[in-house]
Amino acid sequence: MKLKIIKDTNPRMRLKSQEVTLPLSKDDKELLDNMLEYLRLSQDEEYASKHNIRPGVGLAAIQVNVLKRMFVVLVDTEEGVIAYQLVNPKIVESSLKLCAIGAGEGCLSVDKDRKGLAHRHYKIKMKAYDALSDQEVVIDAKGYLAIVLQHEYDHLDGLFYYDRFDKKNPMEQKNNEVII
Repeated sequence: MKLKIIKDTNPRMRLKSQEVTLPLSKDDKELLDNMLEYLRLSQDEEYASKHNIRPGVGLAAIQVNVLKRMFVVLVDTEEGVIAYQLVNPKIVESSLKLCAIGAGEGCLSVDKDRKGLAHRHYKIKMKAYDALSDQEVVIDAKGYLAIVLQHEYDHLDGLFYYDRFDKKNPMEQKNNEVII
């Protein structure tokens, strides 16, 4: 399994990804499986070091140069490890309360260190087809998981976390914002 991550400097990263036809094709399912395996391996310190890859918790299809509305996440939470292979996701609800990661977000497609607060909704409800469980799902997420889902969702619309920085003061905290 060899996936090549394209960088934020590639103009394709700014394109809007296309809806995916369901049921999934064999190729689309194989790509999602490979993307999830990439995340698993990236979180294995020994493997990541040996192969010079950075650890990740999410990966959108466009990041491997496939312009389709699908992404994978692999997040270790207090409730355990959460894994999804989401296809045609939609955010159907979001809180007024905001949040951001105090240390800043990172991205497998962004090599240059960019400091700032990426303002996001603290809680979201996302609907999607999850290829991992082979069913339509509704995900109620808050905090870190909500940030990860929104980060990957943004990639589907050609956006990066640093697009969410306040242009004048990148480290400015919003009024009702929780810093994670």
